[in-house]
Amino acid sequence: MIDKKILFSALLCVLFLYTTIDQWLDKKNAQKEARILTDKILQLEQSIEKNNQLVTNNEQEKVKLENQSQERQEQMNEQLKDNDCANRFVPMPVSASLYNRAKNLRESTDTSQSIK
Repeated sequence: MIDKKILFSALLCVLFLYTTIDQWLDKKNAQKEARILTDKILQLEQSIEKNNQLVTNNEQEKVKLENQSQERQEQMNEQLKDNDCANRFVPMPVSASLYNRAKNLRESTDTSQSIK
C-alpha cells in the first residue's frame, strides 16, 4: 500500500503544478489583453491628433475665408462709392431674397453648431 505521506506529497505537487500553470496562463492572457488595449489607445490618440489637426485647419480656413469676404466687401464698397445705381432704392422682395440667400450661405458654413 502507498504511504499516506507520499500520496499527500504527490497531491500537493500536482496542486502546486496546476496552480503555477494556471497563473502563468492568466499572466500571458493579461499581457496579451494589455497589448491589445495599448494598441487601441495608440490608435485613438492618433485619431484624436488627426481630428484636432482637421479642426485647426478648418478654423484657419474659416478665418481666411472671412478675411477674404471682408476684403471683397471693402473692395465692392469702394467701387460702388460714387456709383449712382448703388445709391438707389432696392425693392423689398429683392433685398429680402438677397438677405435670405446670404443668411443661408452663412448657416451652411457655420461649423460651430455641428461640433457641439
